[in-house]
Amino acid sequence: MATGHFNEAYCFSNFRLAVSAVFLQTADAQKLVEPDKVAPEYREAAAKRRAEQVKMMDCNKKAEEAKVLPRDRASHVQHCLDGQ
Repeated sequence: MATGHFNEAYCFSNFRLAVSAVFLQTADAQKLVEPDKVAPEYREAAAKRRAEQVKMMDCNKKAEEAKVLPRDRASHVQHCLDGQ
């Protein structure tokens, strides 16, 4: 019975790891907003969102180049965004 419980816990932790990896990949692969493809009344907001996305991509790239550990990446990116 204890062996079954271990297998369930092990499988569940692997499942959480796989789900986390999928979410991280989709977050990195987020499409850039294209202001020209939205309704005219939303273009200004879309342009602002695109600028935010570009800044975030730049900060993530800097974090990768600096080889920031995953546990420290969020604070590194936030510090980068605050500095821009």
